[in-house]
Amino acid sequence: MTGEPPAAPGNPERPQPPESSRPPDHQRASESPPALREPPAPGPSRALRTLARDREARLLLLAVTVSGLGSSALFLVAGVWVKELTGSDSLAALCAFALWLPSLAGPWLGALADRLPRRGLLVALQLATALLLTPLLVGAEGPAGVWLLLAVLVLYGASGVIEDAAQSALVATALDPRALGSFNGLRMTANEGMKLLAPLAGAGVYTLWGGPRVVLLDACTFLVAALVYARVRVRAAAPAPPRPSARAPRLLPRVPAPRRLVLAAGAAMALSGTASASGYGLMAAMGLPPAWLGVVSAAQGAGSVVSGVCAGGLLGRLGPSRTTALGLALWAAGATLHSLAHPAASLVGAVLCGLGLPLPLITAATEAQKRAPAHLLGRATATANTLMFAPTALGQGAGAALVTALDPRAQYLTTALLAATTALTLHLGRRTWRGR
Repeated sequence: MTGEPPAAPGNPERPQPPESSRPPDHQRASESPPALREPPAPGPSRALRTLARDREARLLLLAVTVSGLGSSALFLVAGVWVKELTGSDSLAALCAFALWLPSLAGPWLGALADRLPRRGLLVALQLATALLLTPLLVGAEGPAGVWLLLAVLVLYGASGVIEDAAQSALVATALDPRALGSFNGLRMTANEGMKLLAPLAGAGVYTLWGGPRVVLLDACTFLVAALVYARVRVRAAAPAPPRPSARAPRLLPRVPAPRRLVLAAGAAMALSGTASASGYGLMAAMGLPPAWLGVVSAAQGAGSVVSGVCAGGLLGRLGPSRTTALGLALWAAGATLHSLAHPAASLVGAVLCGLGLPLPLITAATEAQKRAPAHLLGRATATANTLMFAPTALGQGAGAALVTALDPRAQYLTTALLAATTALTLHLGRRTWRGR
């Protein structure tokens, strides 16, 4: 689920280009794509070494990793907690919905990241979220406790939306633009790695000591993240003049490239949501228990970790459109293997899906960071996140409706064909876009 521009001007780790060499913000937002072309990005190993030497990059990645550990653990435990309290699958499912719901207001919540000092906002968010969790430390009992938990999760999700916007904005102004793809890839690797490890930790803590101890773990991770964010060096900058945040959704369509890439990433997430709705049906078709879906999910997570590490290098070598098309094609190949309903093929397919799905997301996020004016980065990245991730819920709803009408193998094959078509359309559309 980062704001004041870069580290101190004299920082020898990251020399600042002369002001005259930087295009003004309004020009960055309105120039045609060829005018925005940058020098080639460094190779993957060089980019990773550069980030490893960058103090601010290390601190930001540490903050992402620490807070991601607690958030992923709580995300898993919240549904289990509600299920044990009520015995209701529908109420347990509401936990995920409560966390996701605030993302619909992303363009407006992201405006806070443009109107407040971003480092200070990130520190305050970590402390406020830790405080928000305190009512759950005494436990949630009975119907009132369930609704308290759901209310906390909604606010928790809103905090995550603002944090993502502020962090993306701070990163975009603190790091070399050519390193953004590699950093975003590593950030996704950290998130996916926590999704693999945190559920085990969360489930273990919950089994031994109950839900309040998981909440305490999460609160502690936010306190640590606050300390880390406080150490990030940034130049003081005055908040942007007030602007109507309702205009935020119009930011991305000003430049064709981010709009095309963001919509492609949203399509990928919608197709992924549609396919995942038939996951249990696929397990049944293979004659495997539902718990095997956890193994498949772990395989996909492993693929996502590798994809995040490689994303920056692929962006530098292939460019945004081809990297996005490659990700969609890999996901289509993985979904096709799933449709064979064979255990070994399904595991390989899960790895391919994990390799492919992050690429459109990382590419779109990176291009939005590069092209948005500095004073609108929070709203632009939050708008991009909404357009990319909101379709997941629509896809899951469509998939749930199709489960009764389509065999799970047919559902996976259909989404694979749609993903391949999207990849081909995006690849062929590159020439049209470049000719504008």
